[in-house]
Amino acid sequence: EGYKYERIDGGITGNMRQEAIDRFNAQQFCFLLSTRAGGLGINLATADTVIIYDSDWNPHNDIQAFSRAHRIGQNKKVMIYRFVTRASVEERITQVAKKKMMLTHLVVRPGLGSKTGSMSKQELDDILKFGTEELFKDE
Repeated sequence: EGYKYERIDGGITGNMRQEAIDRFNAQQFCFLLSTRAGGLGINLATADTVIIYDSDWNPHNDIQAFSRAHRIGQNKKVMIYRFVTRASVEERITQVAKKKMMLTHLVVRPGLGSKTGSMSKQELDDILKFGTEELFKDE
């Protein structure tokens, strides 16, 4: 007998999807799902390990996917692994995703700007200069 598992991808319909989630949260060992199919509307509070083996160009899709295990009701530590093959397209996707996350942090971070919500020229210059060389250098 092999490992018990569940699977969700783009071909799984709503009812089948919820049934698979319920079975996993009850007893299954492994749940295979794509980050896009598994990123929204899923609570996997019984998960203790998340493995991302196919990173998305949009880093927020990956974050949404592993956030499914960090939900209300989770009482275990959750280990998150990302598999990336060196010198591959996958490595480049991961690099681009990191740059996107850094830019998101710089532009959207809370508390930026004055109390009126406007930003001074100096603050804008600081944002644009911060880490630009590191972000866009060839590796």
